[in-house]
Amino acid sequence: MWLTIVPAAAAAERLTPVPYDDLPPLAPELVTFDRLPAKDYPGYSFDHGLAVPGARLGERFAGQGLGAVHIDDGGPHDRLTGRPAVPLAIEPGAPGQGLSLSRHTAYRSMALYPLGPLGQPDPQARGEGSVAILFARDACAVGFRVHTEYVDAFGTTEGHEGTIRATFYARDGAPIGAVRIVAPEGISAHGFLDAQAGIAGLTLENRDPGGVSFDDLRFGCPAPTG
Repeated sequence: MWLTIVPAAAAAERLTPVPYDDLPPLAPELVTFDRLPAKDYPGYSFDHGLAVPGARLGERFAGQGLGAVHIDDGGPHDRLTGRPAVPLAIEPGAPGQGLSLSRHTAYRSMALYPLGPLGQPDPQARGEGSVAILFARDACAVGFRVHTEYVDAFGTTEGHEGTIRATFYARDGAPIGAVRIVAPEGISAHGFLDAQAGIAGLTLENRDPGGVSFDDLRFGCPAPTG
């Protein structure tokens, strides 16, 4: 796995990658997406966004534009444009094109699938959408696990790389920085620390031909001591 950090001009040193396993004391809030009974694909579809303890999730932030991009012969992927409006607010997406939860064999648990433009229950929509996450309180660090996989025409995953773009925002909608993650086939885990402890939200977009799923979202700040 490799990543490139593309920070905002005024925040060149704010965003730093950290090992996901180091996050529990830095980002103690954990969302596993297992609060609902386990359910196989197509699972549960959320047309009005998804509320979890400490955060809300949707397709994008209010004020952002939504387009589509084709990267292969499969379903199109969401493409976000523009800067969020102030204050940050979740935009849920069109019916069937927002978010879904269903059982994932690799995680052995429920996982989050962003739905692409083709919409639920089209299998080529599963995992090809965008996700926006808005935190109730500014976070010092954020992390997640992601599953990427694409079986080519020969039935193999040889040389597979799944690309995810994570863009972090402050409460006023200003971008903190953007990270381009190139993940190998399977499950990988990623963590990021903000030196100014001001991550109010982030968006996740992917260009993985087979779509992606997310699990084990971590966020927050270290517990006070003394």
